[in-house]
Order: sequence, then structure tokens, then C-alpha cells
Amino acid sequence: MAWRVPLADIDFGLEEEQAVLRVVRSRWLSMGEETQQFEKEFADFIGAKHALAVTNATAALHMACMAIGLGEGDEVILPSLTFVATANAVRYTGATPIFADIESEDWLTISPASIEKCITAKTRAIMVVHYAGFACDMTAIQEIAKRHNLAVLEDSAHTIGSELNGRKLGTWGAVGCFSFFSNKNMTTGEGGMVTTEDDALAEKLKVLRSHGMTSLSWDRHKGHAWTYDVVDLGYNYRIDELRSAIGRAQLKKVGRFNQRREELTNLYRELLSELAPEVGVPFQAGRGISCHHIMPVLLPPNTDRVKFMEGMKVEGVQTSIHYPPIHHFQNYSRRTEFLRTGLEITEDVGRREVTLPLYPAMQDEDVRIVVSAIQKQIHQME
Repeated sequence: MAWRVPLADIDFGLEEEQAVLRVVRSRWLSMGEETQQFEKEFADFIGAKHALAVTNATAALHMACMAIGLGEGDEVILPSLTFVATANAVRYTGATPIFADIESEDWLTISPASIEKCITAKTRAIMVVHYAGFACDMTAIQEIAKRHNLAVLEDSAHTIGSELNGRKLGTWGAVGCFSFFSNKNMTTGEGGMVTTEDDALAEKLKVLRSHGMTSLSWDRHKGHAWTYDVVDLGYNYRIDELRSAIGRAQLKKVGRFNQRREELTNLYRELLSELAPEVGVPFQAGRGISCHHIMPVLLPPNTDRVKFMEGMKVEGVQTSIHYPPIHHFQNYSRRTEFLRTGLEITEDVGRREVTLPLYPAMQDEDVRIVVSAIQKQIHQME
């Protein structure tokens, strides 16, 4: 379908074309110098000591869980209002995800109070999700983690460039996990990054990324190693030079991209307040600086969401849902051990949330088209 206003769009230009051509002409396609430069530049951008590029954010999350030693009998507390990969990564290790509620309909991130209710002697970690690019209450969560001797892992898939108290998200926990999927603030198509301040964790992550091997093909190509040992049960989670080169080009633009996303978000808030005040707009209060990854809104209670989204489709406006709560999925709903406390706010938000188009190439007029379509749908459904 040719959308009048699509949900998301990429911003590629000559820089990305030249980056790909540079790699093709180099005749080295597997993980090498481009990846090393991408990792250094990304680490500098977010202020991390270590950054390792991987094939996608799911791999990053799995590696993070493995690096801190999760296994059978362990529990990890995380929100249900997130993409399923957050919970799947925990299950890959044999550990059990325990779903906590979110803070409120105004702040759709994991609730510190709900985390407290979920802690048992089996709890090993808290995995936070900075939903839509907005920071979790990291001060409170870090205090809980310290008191109970828990690791904090950051699902930072939405947060490239977001900050809290002058510190980039993805650098607060033991490991940060980023996504470069095609709808993210910067993209390589598929791709991800793990970040950490811990030297020992960095070495563990590096080994896990490539089959548990002590050296890479690039090392041997450069004459830095002649052979290798396998010291752990690792995975093939490497990225390639083409995606790393694209990532380097995109990283140079992400500041501008994020600024435009903020401008569009502010225009949405202004127009929704004027034309569709019945629609809730989360994250109005201040907590840090967001990269404004997506534009979530909450429909009025008891609104037929499917009918609303079908009406928006007729108007040529693409919408989505972020996210169907994980504990509702067939593969999760029959597992009562994943639930330890009520998820009343998650349930309410999960029924009402709709994601509106947001991407740097959007024009102000596109936002007006979207909000006018929302106004029309709301009035028709009254």
C-alpha cells in the first residue's frame, strides 16, 4: 500500500552509498577495520569504555544475559510492555523472565515499586527497557539492584542518543544493548551493539560473539595471530563490514535526526492538545533527554482500537502498536511462573496504545495530516 504518511522511513544518501562502495572495493566483507572504527565511534558517542558490534539487538541481549552468567533457576525482572526479544533473550539462557508492571499511563517504563514486589532469592538481574527513548527511573532501579545484589541490563534498542542526568542511556547498567533495525534512529538494516564499562565483561562478550574463539579472521589476515583456541561455547553473532560502514555514516547524522524527531514530537503534542485532547500523550513530564524513537499515544478508554486503526488506514496514515504485552502471547500466556504481581497498568496501556508516524524526513504538514485524521476518527467513534 502506498501510504500518505508511513509509520517510519529511512534517511539514506550519498554518504551511505559511498560507505558501501568503500567496503566493496576493499574486498574485505567480514568483521574487520570498518567494524573496529564503528565500535570506537559508537563508544565515543555514548561515552562507553567498550562497544562491540553484533548482528542484531536480540543477539546483544542474549550475549548480555550469558555474560553475567544467567542459567537454569535464575530469574530476571523485566517489563511485559516491550518487544518479545527482551524476554526471549532471558529464556535462551534457561533463566525465567518475571514480568513487572510499568510506572503509569504517563510514563510507560518499568516501575521500581513493581520490581520490588517481584524480587525473590532466585532473582539475579533487572532488565530495563527505555521505552520510546525515554529513561527508566535509573536512580531508583540502581538503588534496588545494589540493595539486593542484582545486575542491571539495559535494553537500549530505543535509546540511541538519549540521556539521563548527563549520562547516555546504555551506560548505566552492566551491559547496554542497542538496535540498528530499519526503523531505529540510526539503521544498518539489521545490526546491534553491546556496551559495557567492565573490562572482564567486555572480554567475555567478545568471546561469546564469535564461537568462543580467541582470535578472528581479521586478526589472522593482518598477521596478528596464526591460529586460535576455543575457550567458551560462543555464537556467530558477528556483524559484517557493509553494515558497519553504513552505521558509521548514520552515526554522523543521528544528532540531527534526533533533533528533528524532538521537533516533530513537540508539534504532535501541541496539535493533539488542540484538536484531539481526548487522546493521551505519555512522557510529557521531564526525565532526562529523549531521542524520541517512536510516538506513542493512548486512545480514550473503551475505544475500538482496531476500528480506529482501520480508519487511519483509510486516511492513508500507517499506525502500529508498541507493544502487545508479552504475557498475552500464546508462547507466554500459559506460563504462570512468569507472573508474580498484577500488571494492571500494562494491561490498560496494552489495550489503548497506538503508535503514530515519526521519522526525520517527516514534514510539519505530515503531522497535521496525522492529527486531523485522528480528530476525524475520534469524533466518528463518539
